[in-house]
Amino acid sequence: MSEVRLAVEKRTEFGKGAARRTRRAGKVPAVLYGHGSEPKHLSLPTVEFARVLRENGRNAVLTLEIEGDENETALCKSVTSHPTKNYLEHVDLLLVNRGEKVTVNVPVVITGEAAPGTLVTQDTNEVQVEADAMNIPEQIEVSIQDAEAGTQIHAPDLTMPRGATLQSGEDVLVVLVAEAPSEADMESEIDTSGAGMVEEASETANE
Repeated sequence: MSEVRLAVEKRTEFGKGAARRTRRAGKVPAVLYGHGSEPKHLSLPTVEFARVLRENGRNAVLTLEIEGDENETALCKSVTSHPTKNYLEHVDLLLVNRGEKVTVNVPVVITGEAAPGTLVTQDTNEVQVEADAMNIPEQIEVSIQDAEAGTQIHAPDLTMPRGATLQSGEDVLVVLVAEAPSEADMESEIDTSGAGMVEEASETANE
C-alpha cells in the first residue's frame, strides 16, 4: 500500500456551523486520534483527499503535514459522505506507527472465467485482515478459472499476501459458482410471475 503526503490545517472552531464553513472553504473536517493521545481537529483539502481515496483507496497510509506541528502517520478509520449530495462530510483518522499491526478491510477481486454454463455471484466484496500498517495489501485476488457449478469459496480459502493474516470468520462466503438458469427456466419464472400478477389484479377487482 502506497504512502501519501497530505498538507492539512488545524481547526479551532467546532460544531455544525463551523463544519459547514470548513466545507464551503473547500476542506473536509477531520479528527485524528489514537495511542491515547488527545484528539487533533484538522481540515483536509477536499480535492487532494478525494484524489487519494480514488487512486489509493481508503487503506492508504497518510503522512499528515500538520500546520505548525510535527508530521503524523495515519489511516482512514471512517469517511462520511452526504447520503444524497455526494460530498465528503467528515473523516476520522487513526494514528499508526511504523511496524504496528492494524486490522483493516481489504477488497477482494475475482480473476479468471468459470466453466461454461455457470453463474458467478460475489457474496463478499472485502475481507478483514491484520497487516503491518506500512504494508497493507491493496487487494486480494481469487481465481475462479474453470470453476464448476457448486464451487464455493469461503474467506479461509483465500490466499493471504505475505505478512497479512485473515480476521474474517470461516463461514464468510466470498464467491458462489452456480449453474446458470436455462432459457426455459427464465421463461417459466416470467410466466409464473405474470400469472400471479394477473390473479392478484383479478382478486382486487372483485373486492
